Amino acid sequence: MPRAATVKWTRKHELIALNLYGKLLFGQFHHTNPVIVDVAKRMGRTASSLSMKLSNLASLDPVQQARGIKGLSGASQLDRDMWKEFHSNLNRLGPESEQLLHDLFTQDDELEVDFLGRDKVRFEKTLSPPSGPTESKASVRVRRGQQFFRQTILSSYGVRCCISEINVPRFLIASHIKPWRDFPDARLDPRNGLCLSVLHDAAFDAGLITLDRNLAVILSTKLKGFFPSAALEENFARFEGKPIRLPDKVAEPNPAFLKFHRTRIFQQ
Repeated sequence: MPRAATVKWTRKHELIALNLYGKLLFGQFHHTNPVIVDVAKRMGRTASSLSMKLSNLASLDPVQQARGIKGLSGASQLDRDMWKEFHSNLNRLGPESEQLLHDLFTQDDELEVDFLGRDKVRFEKTLSPPSGPTESKASVRVRRGQQFFRQTILSSYGVRCCISEINVPRFLIASHIKPWRDFPDARLDPRNGLCLSVLHDAAFDAGLITLDRNLAVILSTKLKGFFPSAALEENFARFEGKPIRLPDKVAEPNPAFLKFHRTRIFQQ
């Protein structure tokens, strides 16, 4: 194997790095991170090489730029071109990058690769594998896209509900602001996602809660109609008027998507 310093960054490696960028926090980009060490080794690269690439990508992230986080200044023209292409074609490149990352660890399409622990890669069994070959190919691609979206959203929010701070991954949903079924072009867009607990996801999806222009929680009169209720007041009333926890990178909510939710889905 050639020395890592001479290994060119291929398109496939760039896609893997772009995928991984969405799954690790900025502070996790160091070369001693066990996940970076593991992924880099499987790519045939050094951990320092992958770590530097992730930090270079951070310099291209508009969310990081708005917060004054510059990353490293060594982003190449390939990095810039791939960043633009990736985020302009998430419905195609999200699943493709997820498959490339998946295949570094396993060829079993019934397994999903989980990066939420950030210190160790885990595997999850698909609950209902498809039956036929045609269905299998299509279903796997859909699942890879869903995995890309979920892991990017949860990781961007620090694996915490952006309203309640619940931090148990099994209780968290990568919730779509504009409904998945009606807006296929926005299905895998991280800016169309919120990390919500199962309970808050159900309320958001039903239009019982929404967010105002300042990203503060609004409760619908329909939900308030069930008050007084100790459980509802504990899980909803105490968060009314309070801003959500913002994501750390690419998944900052799109204001136009939130406006759609307020005007078309929210039950006043």
